[in-house]
Amino acid sequence: MLPISFQLYSARFFPPLEAQLDWLAQCGYDAVEPWLPAYEADAGQFRRQIDAAGLACSGFHMPLAGLVNEPRRFFDYAHALGTDTLIPPYLTPAERSITADGWRRVGGQLAEGAAKAKAEGLKVAWHNHDFEYRRLEDGNRPIDLLLEAAGPGVDFEIDIGWVTRGWADPAQELARYADRITAIQLKDTARAGTAADEGWTATGDGIIDWPSLAPLFGQTRAAVLVVEHDNPADWKTFAARSIDYIRKLVG
Repeated sequence: MLPISFQLYSARFFPPLEAQLDWLAQCGYDAVEPWLPAYEADAGQFRRQIDAAGLACSGFHMPLAGLVNEPRRFFDYAHALGTDTLIPPYLTPAERSITADGWRRVGGQLAEGAAKAKAEGLKVAWHNHDFEYRRLEDGNRPIDLLLEAAGPGVDFEIDIGWVTRGWADPAQELARYADRITAIQLKDTARAGTAADEGWTATGDGIIDWPSLAPLFGQTRAAVLVVEHDNPADWKTFAARSIDYIRKLVG
């Protein structure tokens, strides 16, 4: 079974972090995926806390601007955290282009960053939201433009929940980018109109047909499954229910 990692953004409103790590390890998680600024103050201390809990760092989220403007800083974070994977996960609305060339430029920035990272023994993976699946006026999808321009040196952490909210078919996306996908976020979404927890839910409790998707995981290059929820009211219940379901799904 692939290792299961927990995106620490899910528990950002429930400090302290060190207690989260210990609980996640007891719950059965193998790794964590931190986000900025969780590791910013002292990446070395953060690594020691991860190690003490018996966890690994499967990769970390970081701003695209950091890869473009401060690559050395984030390469040092990667080395300190003991991971080889840097994951730009988001563009603000102001950063999202309405043209194909704009998205190709983003892909080019990722390619340049990945080339620099490779020289450090590191790699870069893009993480999607829903906006990359909203077609432009010319009919193109930003996700396709971005990944094509980025080239094979840039991996893909596919977020199934956001793919679904982008009105795309997760099965088709897993197949389309099988050779690029190195991590799969098993984020689940509740029915449209659900207000609780911003419409997100524990993996297995939502509308996504995980049993039909699970056989496709092994056809990708994925080395880790990642659990995430954008804003759970009870992060421990979410984390426990999700890993229990995933174990049954792929165990």
